[in-house]
Amino acid sequence: MATHAGALFEELLQVMRRLRAEGGCPWDREQTRDSLKPFLVEETYEVLEALDQGAASGLREELGDLLFQVVFHAHIAQELNEFSIADVLQQLIDKMVRRHPHVFGDRSVRSASEALAQWESIKHAEGTRDGQHRSVLDGVPKTLPALLRAERIQAKASRVGFDWNAPEAAWKKVEEELHEIQEALHRDDRAKASEEFGDFLFAVVNVARLLRISAEGTLQQAVEKFILRFKRMERMAVEEGRTLHSSTLEELDRFWEAVKAQELNETERQ
Repeated sequence: MATHAGALFEELLQVMRRLRAEGGCPWDREQTRDSLKPFLVEETYEVLEALDQGAASGLREELGDLLFQVVFHAHIAQELNEFSIADVLQQLIDKMVRRHPHVFGDRSVRSASEALAQWESIKHAEGTRDGQHRSVLDGVPKTLPALLRAERIQAKASRVGFDWNAPEAAWKKVEEELHEIQEALHRDDRAKASEEFGDFLFAVVNVARLLRISAEGTLQQAVEKFILRFKRMERMAVEEGRTLHSSTLEELDRFWEAVKAQELNETERQ
């Protein structure tokens, strides 16, 4: 069994070629770029989930599944005579070397923020040389989850100094946007309320970013906490011989408060 990374990568390419070749796997042979899109997204999120779980074995497996998607797309491109996986690797290596002159060249940086600013400057210059107008905000995919996309856009804008001085200043914008939502609802202007609600969420993300809190991550945690509490409510209702469907709003509130009290007791015992 080969143990060198380069040899193993070549073996992976051989596996890909065999799967797509005549007599290979019928499912793999019929896949296209469009049909593979959901799997690329799914594998990416499975890597993120593995990172949250913290198990090295799970992360190792999910990174492999994600790598396979990259190899799959590169193989399809080679079938179409567009480029090969070697072209992908060469372009990636060239870009990493070019954008790290403080490592591979004669420049120097004193901090991570300086290194990031240099990266953005080189990236902007590359776009200009290609005859393109490259905005500071370019490079953030529209397909990112909205909270994460908002955070990335705000971070990019901050690199040219367009930012709040402190989280407290940004919080005033949150309060302003909340007031504008209330005004729109008072006028029964649903379209304006929807717009202002978007501005409100964007402002909340700004505060989280300045506090170095992941808005996407904390919302995911809040969702998981709600799911856990709701399932406990369901079990509590069953123990009383009823269901949530048959419970009144007052009873549902009682279940909810009871679950929160259980959590508090569990925390105090730890």
